[in-house]
This record gives sequence, C-alpha cells and structure tokens, in this order.
Amino acid sequence: MQAEYRDVPVIWDVSLAVGPGELVALVGANGAGKTTLLRLFSGLRDGFLKLTRGAVRYRGEALDGLDPAEIVGRGVAHVPEGRRLFPGLSVRENLRLGGYLLGSRSQLAEALERVLDLLPFLRQRTRQLAGTLSGGEQQLLAIGRALVQGPSLLMLDEPSVGLAPRMVATVFDLVARIRATGVGVLLVEQNVRQALALADRGYVLENGRVVLQGSGGELIEHPRVKRAYLGL
Repeated sequence: MQAEYRDVPVIWDVSLAVGPGELVALVGANGAGKTTLLRLFSGLRDGFLKLTRGAVRYRGEALDGLDPAEIVGRGVAHVPEGRRLFPGLSVRENLRLGGYLLGSRSQLAEALERVLDLLPFLRQRTRQLAGTLSGGEQQLLAIGRALVQGPSLLMLDEPSVGLAPRMVATVFDLVARIRATGVGVLLVEQNVRQALALADRGYVLENGRVVLQGSGGELIEHPRVKRAYLGL
C-alpha cells in the first residue's frame, strides 16, 4: 500500500499481515510511519491521511472507507499511544465504553467479567477514577478497554512507553496472554529487543518502507537490527 498525509507521501509499498493468534511486531525509529500505519488500519485518518494505492483488508473484507466504529465492529481494536482514557470516569465506566457496540446489557456484563478475569487487579478498583491510577495501570486499563468488544485483532501503539521496567514486563506478559487466547496482535514498539523476543514475526519500517521482515528471532540476530536498534 501507499499513503499520503496532507498530500505528502508517507508510506511506500508496505505489505504486512497478521494471522489469528499471531503476534507481529512492527519496529523502527521515530517518524518511520508505524503510528501512521495503525491509523490507516483503524480508520483514524482525520481527513488528511489517505490511502493512495492498495487496500486494507481484514478476513478478506476491505476496510477502506469504513469509519472507526465500523472497523471496531468487524473485530479490530486499536490502543493508541498515550492511552486516551477518560480520567474523570471510573475504571468500570472506562471499560464499559469499550463495549458500546455490544448488543445487550448481558453481553456487556459477560465481556466485563472476561476482561476482569484477565486483569484481576482492576476488579478491586472498578470504582476508582482512571486518572488516579499509575501510568502502567492506566496502560493495562486501556488494553482492557479495547478487549471488552472481543476483538480478534488487537493493535497496540507503544504500550511500554514511559513505564518503569517492572511494569513493562507486566505489559508484555499481558500481551503474551492475549496472544495465547487466539487474538492476533500487531505490536508497534520501540523496545525492539523485547518486542522481537516475544513476536512470532516482525517487520522493520524505515522512512515509510519495510526494509526487513522475518521471524522475531531472525530479526534480533540480523546485523542491521543489531547495529541500528540494539546498540550492538
């Protein structure tokens, strides 16, 4: 695919795929186009980002032209960088907003229980305001909110940014457990070593182009990755 932002080319000839239950890492420097790709996939194009060639397809169905809510309804969830929680609402209220497309109260209640089972620390804090959680706890809540709808593809944009090492490990453990449930995960991450160590496959993006792809283990050992991203 190719894409432009305000008529300036930003993505060139990018092709990538995520299979069911597969964790795919998308790594690269700041400004490489990683967040832009996630915005293309989830429909967050703000009137200036447009696809000029190719298509975004999910389970064989074109997502081009659908608004973000319709894409969520197709089973694609996006957790943007910065979490975008509602700090003045409670943990439970934030989670409930993640299931706004569910058809009934019983479906929403079941979905909330499923997420609270996956993130049990939230069960003790459902009445706590989201803005009073630590940064790492807010990140976990943001991921939990995205899971309420029951997506089959979860896209995460820099989930470890700004977190203490202990919380980074917790976030990566959660991502691994989500993948184990059969959900496909597309992980954008500047923590290249940990992302590739966890990933089934990965892509390296530079200046809007995929320059390397392979298994996570292959990319960790690639000289270009070692030199540019691992400091080796």
